[in-house]
Amino acid sequence: MTQVDTPASQEAADTAQLAALGYRQQLTRALGLWSNFAVGFTYLSPLVGVYSVFDYGLATGGPSFFWTIPLVVIGQGLVLLTFAEVSSQYPLAGGIYQWSKRLVGPKYAWLSGWMYTWALLVTVASVAYPIATYAGPLLGYPVDHATTVSTTVVVILLCAAVNLLGVRRLAFVANIGVAAEVLGTIGLGLYLLFFHREQGIGVVLHTSGAGGTGGYFGAFLASCLFAVWIFYGFEACGDIAEEVKDPSRKVPRAMGMTLAVGAVATVVLTLGLVLAVPDFGAVISGKNADPLGAVLADALGTGGSKVALALIVIGFVSCTLAIQAAAARLVYSFGRDGVIVGAKRLSKLSPTTHMPPAALAVTAVVPAAIAFLPSATVTRIITFAVVGIYVGFQSVVLASVIGRARGWQPAGSFRLGRFGWAVNIAALVYGVTAIVVLSVKTPANGTSFFDRWMVPLSVGIVAAIGVLYLLVLRPREHVAEADRAPEPAAVAG
Repeated sequence: MTQVDTPASQEAADTAQLAALGYRQQLTRALGLWSNFAVGFTYLSPLVGVYSVFDYGLATGGPSFFWTIPLVVIGQGLVLLTFAEVSSQYPLAGGIYQWSKRLVGPKYAWLSGWMYTWALLVTVASVAYPIATYAGPLLGYPVDHATTVSTTVVVILLCAAVNLLGVRRLAFVANIGVAAEVLGTIGLGLYLLFFHREQGIGVVLHTSGAGGTGGYFGAFLASCLFAVWIFYGFEACGDIAEEVKDPSRKVPRAMGMTLAVGAVATVVLTLGLVLAVPDFGAVISGKNADPLGAVLADALGTGGSKVALALIVIGFVSCTLAIQAAAARLVYSFGRDGVIVGAKRLSKLSPTTHMPPAALAVTAVVPAAIAFLPSATVTRIITFAVVGIYVGFQSVVLASVIGRARGWQPAGSFRLGRFGWAVNIAALVYGVTAIVVLSVKTPANGTSFFDRWMVPLSVGIVAAIGVLYLLVLRPREHVAEADRAPEPAAVAG
């Protein structure tokens, strides 16, 4: 007779799995596959990505910059497969930090988590900061430094309040974000393709003069930043794994859904926008500095543009919410292990919502503080966001390679089997290449040496501070009695 899993038996299995990894079930395990996907998808947010960097991609690489999308999706797909295998065996809050700890060791994991934490905190600021650009015209207030800062702070605090209400509220708002994402990307993209095409599909095979006398290869590499800046966020599915039912199976699936749906949405919207641009030469020469805005104004008119602005604002807010949620779980995971200053407070959960208020406060206060800096400084700090996340990603990919070399045998529901080595190494090659491209091709915010090499210098600065912390404070893992699994729990390996 076949045994049928009941909600009670699944809950018991999830609790036992977490106990085997050393922790007591404290967070609310309430999310299914769709909600897990919704959080990851609103973090990846093709709507936010395309609307933010379409102008850059087209001006840098011409219409053939479109091909950066499949190139980066394939590379990130390799990273995703690596994450899926590890998260299936170690479905723990704080994802990257916890995975690295079990694959390599606590010090390696601490530095990996340190880099990723700061990348997430900066990313919260980087997503919230431009919202006034869209909210101002939508709601009728002027867009200047004061309103940009105030909008940023209000959005960050609002997202913190929603996150504090619990994971079910997070999932509810994330689902609204998914609806806005679909309408604002696939819906608008199809509308442009059917009713506002100015070009034939063949233009995506042409450079239209991009690269000039310097050759197209360098221009194409620079335009790859369009896709590099968009396709991450699927790791958030693993960051909230302790709140997902049957996480070993559902988290890898949610990650795959996030990247797949994000890729489709990005392709449809990007293609629709490219084919709606009447003059690529004007964009590449700089005469048309806002091709996306011009396309929307021409295709949608005043009323339609308002709807588009509303969808964009919802997309940006839900993206901020999801990134903050991932960051809070990571800070909480550090605190639960006792390896960060203020650990006891950072790991304390609300008795009603089972959320960590102090950890959420960190993810609100730090990004909000960044917003109060001069705008040029904010722009420089934001430069670290994407490369910091890619460094965090590759720390896990490298950890998987190290783990395999030491004899690690994946034991989750999702396993790469005999393809494991090949996938991990290919993902590492892709990720290192992406970091190099980010370091060399990210547009400088000034002419000084510091501005020109801001990307690698920012990584070095954050890493150096992390190493100094390790050397001076020497954090040691100490999980509080309330957070430890009842004996005799043993860490699964």
